Amino acid sequence: MTPLVSAIITKALDGLALRSVASAQNIANANSASFRPLNVSFEAELAAAAERGEAAVRSLDINAVESGGGQGVRMDLELATQSATALRYGALVDILGRQLALTRSIIRGGQ
Repeated sequence: MTPLVSAIITKALDGLALRSVASAQNIANANSASFRPLNVSFEAELAAAAERGEAAVRSLDINAVESGGGQGVRMDLELATQSATALRYGALVDILGRQLALTRSIIRGGQ
């Protein structure tokens, strides 16, 4: 795994973890009148940073921002977001696990 790919996966995991927390807060505060839902969007910024190289990816700052419009929380969308986020996170962890298994196999001489 190249350093750039490693940085991209690490930053994507960070972004997905933050999105999961934000979505959980949105669900927990759905009935609070003054609560403004949080949103975490990082994929476009991550793709742009990846084109600039590893240092740009590592320096990318991912934040949760309040959603505009004051529409409140849509539970159906939050649950869909939570599900998609968990699937993506799991897929990235699986990729890392496979990479570690390959590395372990190489170190052990294919055993």
